[in-house]
Amino acid sequence: MDLLVLDRVTVRRSTTTVLRELSWTVRAGERWVVVGPNGAGKTTLAQIAALAVAPDEGSVTLLGEQPWGPGGDPEDIAPSVGLCSASVADLVDPAEPVLDLVLTGAWATLTRGSDHYAQPDEARARTLLTAVGGMPWAERPFGSLSAGERQRVQVARALMSDPELLVLDEPAAGLDLAGREALVAALGRLAANPAGPAQILVTHHVEEIPPGYTHAMVLAAGEVVSIGPLWMALTEPYLEKAFGVPVRLVTDGQRFAARAAPSWGG
Repeated sequence: MDLLVLDRVTVRRSTTTVLRELSWTVRAGERWVVVGPNGAGKTTLAQIAALAVAPDEGSVTLLGEQPWGPGGDPEDIAPSVGLCSASVADLVDPAEPVLDLVLTGAWATLTRGSDHYAQPDEARARTLLTAVGGMPWAERPFGSLSAGERQRVQVARALMSDPELLVLDEPAAGLDLAGREALVAALGRLAANPAGPAQILVTHHVEEIPPGYTHAMVLAAGEVVSIGPLWMALTEPYLEKAFGVPVRLVTDGQRFAARAAPSWGG
């Protein structure tokens, strides 16, 4: 089943073309990573996938509907997408209790306030916090958590509405080694769940790709360098073309690592 279809999508910012005639299909059960350097258009692509930004040209189809087509409304189908990004975390009241914040994901708000949630909602929130290793923080204020803990809570919140598609925009940015590895492990567990949503992970670093991911897109300057199954699209030549430096890519079959290798002979 095709969940998300982008057909020749172009996005401009003033005189700059951020994405140029990009076509892409994400199907149920797929776990995608989008890799590329700064300025590649990755975050804009994530915003389009999450229905937060409309393209200037081309079409977007989510679950068979065109949110910006005739009679379409992005707000009608936005709950089908869970978004985890720094732009969301920046809007959260630091005093908001973690469990309450996860609960707000059910209705796309950012504070519980006086809202009443049914017992099944609270049970789901606790289950999701447990899945990301966050139940010990359930009663703590969101602002008291470390950066890595906040990111895992964001993932739980994004899953609260039971979305068809989960979009993760650089979730490991700014994390230390321990925080990154804890987040990658949580995302790996989510990826391994066949009943889980399709996933799109945007990152600069191949080290942040969780086990279980199936597909990759490499972007540079708003255009696709490679796209397809992970082991075909994520290669040294494609990364070298995108990042503009010689790259040595290694893998243990589960995780990747890369480094610039200007002095290596091959």
